[in-house]
Amino acid sequence: MSKYKTATDRLHQVIIGPVISEKSTRVAEKANTAVFKVLRDAEKPEIKLAVERLFNVKVEGVRTLNVKGKNKRFGRFEGKRSDWKKAYVTLAEGQEIDFLAGNAS
Repeated sequence: MSKYKTATDRLHQVIIGPVISEKSTRVAEKANTAVFKVLRDAEKPEIKLAVERLFNVKVEGVRTLNVKGKNKRFGRFEGKRSDWKKAYVTLAEGQEIDFLAGNAS
């Protein structure tokens, strides 16, 4: 049994949050692309549908990559950060998502 009651519940869970970094800001300005942290089992069509519905924009394409967690030391203890999935979502011409203002246009 799935932990999601409906497909819409799943779409609201697919996108964990935006990735705000120098690289993602540069990509957003040059290529009209937004970068999101998504569920590790999310698929490209699912990510596209979630972005279109949540932000009311038209998506041209989705590229994904798995980010491997780094090994870190905490004093004498060693640990590992979790692996996660990143999605580069290319928006249609004239579409944008403004994370700072909290609205899409």
